[in-house]
Amino acid sequence: MTIIITAFERSPDGGKGLARDTRVRWALEEVGQPYEVRLVSFEAMKQPAHLALHPFGQIPTYEEGDLALFETGSIVFHIAERHAGLLPDGADARARAITWMFAALNTVEPAILELATARLLDGDKPWSEERLPLVEDRVRDRLKQLSARLGSADWLDGGFSAGDLLMVSVLLRLKSSGILDEYPNLTAYVARGEARPAYKRAFAAQLAINTGKPPAG
Repeated sequence: MTIIITAFERSPDGGKGLARDTRVRWALEEVGQPYEVRLVSFEAMKQPAHLALHPFGQIPTYEEGDLALFETGSIVFHIAERHAGLLPDGADARARAITWMFAALNTVEPAILELATARLLDGDKPWSEERLPLVEDRVRDRLKQLSARLGSADWLDGGFSAGDLLMVSVLLRLKSSGILDEYPNLTAYVARGEARPAYKRAFAAQLAINTGKPPAG
């Protein structure tokens, strides 16, 4: 059965890999599964056909035969469960990798998204100047904790897993802020994720949609 995912017809980030379909693409590339992409416009995302797949009118969605999924965490978990390469074999190590998936999306990402909102959407508000340092400190608190846990290791728990895939994807949102640079081991961690061939293929495919140029190679 052909795997079909949805992605923005034109990504708000211009193809920098921050749209969430990149996470799903990366997971599929890591496990060596071919897939097709159906591009949707912002208008189409609010139409009944897409809402039947994603009740909140967002991307990505994942279709495989009669199975339809939404939410990147759920989709990446499904891919990792069904195909070898993203979860360890041992039961305890597997459970820890899944824990890191939840930590990336539920503990680390919310503070980072709050920062993006504070800078991009609320930057012109009269209270923004006072609020922004507080939001930045919340991000730093999370990064300090994550940095301490990672230490000098390459990945969060042994070998690369779906937990690392989601954590790197989340941290990528901080690259332009300069805050990530304050934690050299996290900067190196993100760079290791970006250097993975599967990530490079996923990034190139997403970029190609926004530039109109086919991926190199």
